[in-house]
Amino acid sequence: MTILLRLGHCNTRTGCKMELPGLAFALWMFICLYAPVDGYPSGKVREACTSMIPCHGSSPQLSPEHTITVNGTEFKPGDNIEVHLFGPDFEGFFIQARDAEHLDSPAVGSFVLVDRRLSQLLTCGRTKNSAVSHTSKAKKKYVKVYWIAPGDAPKRVQFLATVVKKYKTFWVKIPGPVVSQPNALSPTSPLYATSEAISASHPISYLSKPFNASGCGSMKFCIRNPSNCDPESASCFFLSFQQEKSTVFIEMSGPSEGYLAFALSHDQWMGGDDAYLCVNENHHVRVSTAYLKGRSPPVLDSENALEDVSWRLVDGVLQCSFRRSIRLPTYKGRFNLDSSYYIFLADGEASEGGRIYKHRRQPLITNGIYNVTGLPQDIGGSRSPRLIKAHGALMFVAWITTVSIGVIVARFFKPVWSHSFLFGKEMWFQVHRMLMLTTVVLTSISFVLPFIYRGGWSKQAGFHPYLGCTVMALTIFQPLMAGFRPSRHAPRRQLFNWFHWSTGTTARILAVVTMFLGMDLPALDLPDPWDTYTMIGFVAWHVGTDLLLEIHSYCLIRKVEVIEDDRVQILQSLTSAEAEGRLFKQVVLTIYVCGNAVFLIAFLAAINQI
Repeated sequence: MTILLRLGHCNTRTGCKMELPGLAFALWMFICLYAPVDGYPSGKVREACTSMIPCHGSSPQLSPEHTITVNGTEFKPGDNIEVHLFGPDFEGFFIQARDAEHLDSPAVGSFVLVDRRLSQLLTCGRTKNSAVSHTSKAKKKYVKVYWIAPGDAPKRVQFLATVVKKYKTFWVKIPGPVVSQPNALSPTSPLYATSEAISASHPISYLSKPFNASGCGSMKFCIRNPSNCDPESASCFFLSFQQEKSTVFIEMSGPSEGYLAFALSHDQWMGGDDAYLCVNENHHVRVSTAYLKGRSPPVLDSENALEDVSWRLVDGVLQCSFRRSIRLPTYKGRFNLDSSYYIFLADGEASEGGRIYKHRRQPLITNGIYNVTGLPQDIGGSRSPRLIKAHGALMFVAWITTVSIGVIVARFFKPVWSHSFLFGKEMWFQVHRMLMLTTVVLTSISFVLPFIYRGGWSKQAGFHPYLGCTVMALTIFQPLMAGFRPSRHAPRRQLFNWFHWSTGTTARILAVVTMFLGMDLPALDLPDPWDTYTMIGFVAWHVGTDLLLEIHSYCLIRKVEVIEDDRVQILQSLTSAEAEGRLFKQVVLTIYVCGNAVFLIAFLAAINQI
């Protein structure tokens, strides 16, 4: 038993019948329907040129699993149109192009092969190379050919395909896209192929053009990320809802070659949600509904409540659209669309068989609950929860700004501000203490936020939480140790200074490492590799400033050492050197603070854009 066999002189009126008298006809029918056959595994099935129906003794299947796509919507005589046929494993196929307004007419145009191992050219009627079929019964998933528009082509041409999955499992005249000559008038009625393979209830079609954002905020409810992005671009995630009487027409688009999905939720946590998925299965997009239960994989529905399903997959951008009723009381797990919900939008990878994997980054989540059938709006969302964004922002303020400036002041500004006092203490000490206590407060608040958000310990965050706890412990230990600081001339003061410096330096190094790891976690996920390069830039900025001040201090000491031993001259020179050093350090500190502010603003702006 093989494929596209005995495609005898079949036509749309007689089916697989020949005008044979009596016994000859009965014998022919017996062989065709019941006897084992070898047929035409080579795919040379010219007898099927008119009907495209294989004589396999069974009826064609409904709801096609395979899809035809093209790379354009318009053509001129002589143009080449790229034609794709793909879907689950199939053995045989037969492709033609016909007049879209007279689908029973002969094939038009000719084809050019891309892979002669998979496909071959056939001549139907008087037109050479006007059809394409298989070369063997080897299983295949994808076929690509080129169609050449003839000089006498009709105004509109539609591609049709018969696909044989197994001997008794086949689809006839699967309708493909319609391509038109420029300025062709629109038909008075939609063009649909009269194919036994089309399901009358839920037809699936191919989107010839990408979505656009026209009507967002005025006619339809839209969610876009980044804000105000164009769904035609390769970096825009787009979701729209447009109410049409008792139904809602939904469009979803985004850069993904795996899957796109959105869900309606009563809260900002996954679980108990109404989900809709567009999944790339071997270059064919399957659109289905699902129910999310906790953090488990989605449970796909056996019944599909969606209508007018269309899709498009071009240059890595997946787009799909469908329609569903506002209320679906007979479908369990489907929410009413006239209520308010949080809306999730996620993307991820899928296997060749359509199995989806967990999204690598946080889904886009609206900041509040919305009614998609209410007042049209054009909103954005965030891929990072507010508590996590606050956690990151506070840590950046603490460990990029306050602690770094506090260390610089304590290390290099004792002689500069030794004679200046603030609230009865030396100014350098008061500034240092104020900045370090601010660091402790900011770090403590920030440390608690992820636990509030997660409701406990996060097992998916790698080493980040462990290092964060270590930094928090060192941050608390520093001011406690400072409370037991010996007097300036006490014997243990040198030991205290060493411990104080080493603890602070360890905390700063670990904090930077922790920030490096945290920036790429799914809950925050700053733009990569921008975040890494910017953090490296900050580290280089701080280390460079520290080295500059160290070199300046060393040069200043050497300058004083070479002065004559005359006491007056020494004092005068010291005074002059101190004045010179004071001015230089104040200029460097001003520039350093401004640079730190630039790095901080950059990180805070990136967090705000998530």
